[in-house]
Amino acid sequence: MLALLTAGVALAVAAGGAQDSPIPGSRFVCTALPPEAARAGCPLPAMPMQGGTMSPEEELRAAVLQLRETVVQQKETLGAQREAIRELTGKLARCEGLAGGKARGAGATGKDTMGDLPRDPGHVVEQLSRSLQTLKDRLESLELQLRTNASNAGLPSDFREVLQRRLGELERQLLRKVAELEDEKSLLHNETSAHRQKTESTLNALLQRVTELERGNSAFKSPDAFKVSLPLRTNYLYGKIKKTLPELYAFTICLWLRSSASPGIGTPFSYAVPGQANEIVLIEWGNNPIELLINDKVAQLPLFVSDGKWHHICITWTTRDGMWEAFQDGEKLGTGENLAPWHPIKPGGVLILGQEQDTVGGRFDATQAFVGELSQFNIWDRVLRAQEIINIANCSTNMPGNIIPWVDNNVDVFGGASKWPVETCEERLLDL
Repeated sequence: MLALLTAGVALAVAAGGAQDSPIPGSRFVCTALPPEAARAGCPLPAMPMQGGTMSPEEELRAAVLQLRETVVQQKETLGAQREAIRELTGKLARCEGLAGGKARGAGATGKDTMGDLPRDPGHVVEQLSRSLQTLKDRLESLELQLRTNASNAGLPSDFREVLQRRLGELERQLLRKVAELEDEKSLLHNETSAHRQKTESTLNALLQRVTELERGNSAFKSPDAFKVSLPLRTNYLYGKIKKTLPELYAFTICLWLRSSASPGIGTPFSYAVPGQANEIVLIEWGNNPIELLINDKVAQLPLFVSDGKWHHICITWTTRDGMWEAFQDGEKLGTGENLAPWHPIKPGGVLILGQEQDTVGGRFDATQAFVGELSQFNIWDRVLRAQEIINIANCSTNMPGNIIPWVDNNVDVFGGASKWPVETCEERLLDL
């Protein structure tokens, strides 16, 4: 700006020297303005006009004023830009802080469904010892029952001897397996996955043989007069329904259950299909209330069944508006809507008793396992009327499910889960 002012003054002096001055003896004097006067917008000293046109002094003054205004505007523009930069920088910092907080919160509250049982060698040995002791007790009970039945039935002595020999052979096999497992205790500290699978496979095979013998000796009174027992919170005890579901637009699921597990009874049943592990799930996990999941959408049910008594549970649902109802012991305790509305239940999945599936038919989590007993698990492809549910709960009607009925040959058990004769419906009512 100073260079322009100097050039302008020089131009004005040159122009004044080339013309006849109207004022004799007049001279042009260049006086520097203080910066305060320039910032305050003080006008330049008035210069004499020559005729009716702007004198060089006026032109110079106009140029200086224009330059001053330009500088002021640039300062204001720079100030506004600096303010915008500070505001954007503050917003960016707040966004980064919020994103980091959410990531930390999500990491802190995320649910781990990939858990497995701890495989501490001492814990494995303790579990094996308890399982083997249970087998010994069951064999002794079976032998006593066989002897009593044979004596009461008046069987020939040679037939009783055959039964006793078979029991003795089975007991010797069991003792050999016990000895083998005791010899392998020292190897459990360096246990590999293959060795663990071999040990569990041997034990499961032995459990299966004992269970088959028990079932052959004490057949159920009727195909539905049994219960599935899941006494431990593990990721390998479960039951499996052999039949699968068709495509459903409505359903009613009823069952009897007994549990006193804490915290939460776990997962009485789950139905998984390819692409959706939580197609239908009933779960009470941790300290949360009982939840019904359909297509991974959740409704909380006002049911309370962890008192160690038998309870009759019924759940109805229809794809129309996602309407649902929850019954306990014949009484409707809750209802709602918008639970996966207009979503048909997909067919061809796997129905598991006692475990929550993270993949179809597997990836169980011990913390979500059901602990207790289940019976009379039936599924219908419609919403049952309230009176029908009351009749089933008070034992006045025996109505098997038209999609999944509770029959012995439709339920398999694995990992040490077992089937036992169940109390009569009237006995279960007395337990309430």
